[in-house]
Amino acid sequence: MPFLYGYHPVREALRHRPHEVVRVWIALGRGGHRRREIEDLCRRHRIAWADSTERDLAAIAGPAHNGLAAEIVEAKRGSGETPATGDADLLVLVEDIQDPRNLGALLRVCEGAGVGKVMIRDRGAAPVGATVAKTSAGASEWLDVERITNSAATLERLKKDGYWIYGAAAGGDAPWQVDLQGKVVLCFGGEEKGLRELTRRHCDGLIGLPMRGNVESLNLATAAAAILYDAVRQRLK
Repeated sequence: MPFLYGYHPVREALRHRPHEVVRVWIALGRGGHRRREIEDLCRRHRIAWADSTERDLAAIAGPAHNGLAAEIVEAKRGSGETPATGDADLLVLVEDIQDPRNLGALLRVCEGAGVGKVMIRDRGAAPVGATVAKTSAGASEWLDVERITNSAATLERLKKDGYWIYGAAAGGDAPWQVDLQGKVVLCFGGEEKGLRELTRRHCDGLIGLPMRGNVESLNLATAAAAILYDAVRQRLK
């Protein structure tokens, strides 16, 4: 069965989808308010929990378990089970992000910015698994995440629904020069090559960040945060 590890992912799973949590392991010797909170959540939702040695937890979840792991029954994501708490008019499309830590960091930004849905191109992108959940600090539990098979077809459908499509790319207009109010989809590409050419051609415009220092670019999550939070700024006017 799939599993989650780390305090934030396990806690958010217990808060958001306890019906999918089979059991929880807590490392022996780990105490304090975090342990009490996890035990209280397990007790509230009648989920079994047990003490475990650090070695056994590492065998299940690797060395980054932080004293907690949860066995889950993975349900299909993007099926309306995630509470619709985000901005339904602000969507993100992601393709070719292969490092699960980068994907997790991006999802954390998306959840913080109130994105309504994150669409991930299935082929070429990391799965939304335990490492993504850990890196996102549990934010992935609260996002509506949908795996898609074809970016171009998805963007065509969204255009017909009235969305404007913008891709993140070097040399694009600064986000504060672009109208990011209304129905908007922001597209982010992979670590090495960025957006696919066909995806670029479906964009109504490209958004980039002016680089005034010596480095040529920012990492994915940092760039996404700058763009998304300018969209938030504009939408809160």
